Amino acid sequence: MGTPKEVNLQIQGMTCAACANRIEKGLKKVEGVSDANVNFALEKSKVSYDPSVTNLKAFEEKIHSLGYEVVKDKTEFNVTGMTCAACANKIEKKLNKLEGVSSANVNFALESATVEYDPNEVSIPDMKEAIKKLGYQLETKSDKEVGSADHREKAIKKQTAKFIASLILSLPLLWSMVSHFEFMSFIWLPSIFMNPWFQLLLATPVQFIIGGQFYVGAYKALRNKSANMDVLVAMGTSAAYFYSLYLSIQSLGGNGHMVDLYFETSAVLITLILLGKLFEVRAKGRSSEAIKKLMGLQAKDATVVRGGKEMVIPVTEVLEGDIVQVKPGEKVPVDGEIVEGGSALDESMLTGESIPVDKAVGDSVIGSTINKNGFLKIKATKVGKDTALAQIIKVVEEAQGSKAPIQRLADSISGIFVPIVVGIALVTFIIWYTLVAPGDFADALEKFIAVLVIACPCALGLATPTSIMAGSGRSAEFGILFKGGEHLEQTHRLDTIILDKTGTVTNGTPKLTDVSTDWNEADLLTLVGAAEKQSEHPLAEAIVEGIQDLGIELGVAEFFEAIPGHGVQAKVDGRLLHVGTRRLMSHENIDVPETTLDQMVSFEKTGKTAMLVAVDHQFAGLVAVADTIKETSKAAIARLKEMGLDVVMITGDNKQTAEAIAKQAGIEHTIAEVLPEGKAEEVKKLQESGHKVAMVGDGINDAPALATADIGMAIGTGTDVAMEAADITLIRGDLNSIADAIMMSKKTIANIKQNLFWAFAYNSVGVPIAAIGLLAPWLAGAAMAFSSVSVVLNALRLQRVKLKS
Repeated sequence: MGTPKEVNLQIQGMTCAACANRIEKGLKKVEGVSDANVNFALEKSKVSYDPSVTNLKAFEEKIHSLGYEVVKDKTEFNVTGMTCAACANKIEKKLNKLEGVSSANVNFALESATVEYDPNEVSIPDMKEAIKKLGYQLETKSDKEVGSADHREKAIKKQTAKFIASLILSLPLLWSMVSHFEFMSFIWLPSIFMNPWFQLLLATPVQFIIGGQFYVGAYKALRNKSANMDVLVAMGTSAAYFYSLYLSIQSLGGNGHMVDLYFETSAVLITLILLGKLFEVRAKGRSSEAIKKLMGLQAKDATVVRGGKEMVIPVTEVLEGDIVQVKPGEKVPVDGEIVEGGSALDESMLTGESIPVDKAVGDSVIGSTINKNGFLKIKATKVGKDTALAQIIKVVEEAQGSKAPIQRLADSISGIFVPIVVGIALVTFIIWYTLVAPGDFADALEKFIAVLVIACPCALGLATPTSIMAGSGRSAEFGILFKGGEHLEQTHRLDTIILDKTGTVTNGTPKLTDVSTDWNEADLLTLVGAAEKQSEHPLAEAIVEGIQDLGIELGVAEFFEAIPGHGVQAKVDGRLLHVGTRRLMSHENIDVPETTLDQMVSFEKTGKTAMLVAVDHQFAGLVAVADTIKETSKAAIARLKEMGLDVVMITGDNKQTAEAIAKQAGIEHTIAEVLPEGKAEEVKKLQESGHKVAMVGDGINDAPALATADIGMAIGTGTDVAMEAADITLIRGDLNSIADAIMMSKKTIANIKQNLFWAFAYNSVGVPIAAIGLLAPWLAGAAMAFSSVSVVLNALRLQRVKLKS
């Protein structure tokens, strides 16, 4: 069995939730697929599969067999180095073998290549590299690519054209219908508008050319033993059209004018449904604004130095290891490390921190941040889909494409909804034709059509995914990344928040605060600095930095040894140094004055970490460092308490230091002296006592606890491992984001419930009203269109939610 993979596919042609349900079931039946999620609102599918058993082409073929299409990116290349048709053939074969490439055509005469591909699976640099190994060169013809990015824009233009054509043809029919209402009888009606053959001439292109999409969709659905919105529309409008055609044929030999035709019913219904679809596709486009904004942050071009030459290339073609030049005012194109120069960088797009951060040689930089004042040369370390911003975009896309548990209920209902509605419509027709108005076929048919149209399940299918998209998108704008819809749904259930201390409640960067010694302070610190300079421990780094800030030169250690959990020992200028805990002094039989031990305790009570210093086995002094709490921590924790949440701080630090920090932050409950694996155990204990627990941390040691908690929240300024294990990433490192995430979850769930209520209510009330004859078919069509649009617009209200962070 191969390593499991995931792929996201953009799908065209879905008309309602039943379509999404059918594609999902079909993909799950493909051998090697472990899971598939299809999101109707986002028009995307996420497939988890075993690449040793199946591949992308199998999914495309399955989706095509179900009557839908996969949207792919398309780009054109100039090809250099070809000498004959065999070269073109070789390049074409190589491109077609690349995983993620759907089709590749190489034209030897034009020296060009056209490639359709999935950007999730293969990138332009991957293609260039593969062809370079064959001895040829690919050069991008232009930056303009046709594919998933603009397929929705094309859909909007197509729907708009169809609607306008349908409206022009339907208006005379609507005119003839309206003029027969008693209260509108004063309207002048051209005689030709009442001619059945003129009406047939107008209604036929609307029914079969403009409305042909409904027949195609219905055929594909029925062929695959299921039913969707297209079935309802095709049945309803066909019944009205063909009955009117029958009456028109019957009228031959009469006076050529009739009133009781239903051509306007079928044409106006199709026009109204197209209008609803147009509104729907426009609203769907707006619901992915967050992704567009994030993508808009990316740099388009990069200036690289290759072979001693400076060149401007598209950012998609930057390779790992390239030296990139960034002038003042430009965006950093990719993630990397500064190899020359220094500047202040505006990282507000990622961290929310408005003050530019000073960067120098050796510092890492993030793609899409803005270089404020200096000239930089950066070595690219992460490019393309590996950059920090690309990862953020990926997380947001995955969250919007995933399903919340509440959605599965709606999906299962919509899957059986259409057959039930057809049954209700047939029963309505029979009751009206045999009991209510015996023999009145036209009247019974009208009720049958109204029931079919009013019951369209579009609103039900859109209710949940549009809210998830809008909610997760809005959260991303505030630096809160939900990894999936299920996490967005579950977060509002939390009642306990466990906070890691270092780097989460505190800044995570301790500073030297106190020095106590009978020695000359500078002499002692010279020795201590030399010893601690060799250590990688954060406290040692704080001591060294503090000593250097005082302008004291560090000595050189002739020998160094770290003693885990105790401290360090080193030889500096021929003198033996021990710097560390009480245990270290006890182990080395070094006497520490009682007054110093009391001073150590008082330091620890105020949150400082104190270390004892001995020179040549004689006590010499004490140094203390402290990690200060973040400016926003106290207010954020108070806000969490106001929301009725229990806040607990967990740390590996000693109890006194932990309690001192907790007191400053306003936290009553602390769990101290906990090993990394112990953090996960503490989470389990709270879960076993019935609590819904969120773990908030930033380090590798927090990963087990983040994975164990009901919801794991990783501070975005922390490690990649922590973010990988978490369900939510809080990019800004501000604890206010916890409250914001919970609030966004509550608002999203409330929005979903509103949508589901109105979708269910609409169908529950609309079907009986149509069945008892109180709803004309054209009114049913207008109501159906309005229901879908209202659900999407309600979801979009989430994009205006104000958050505090």
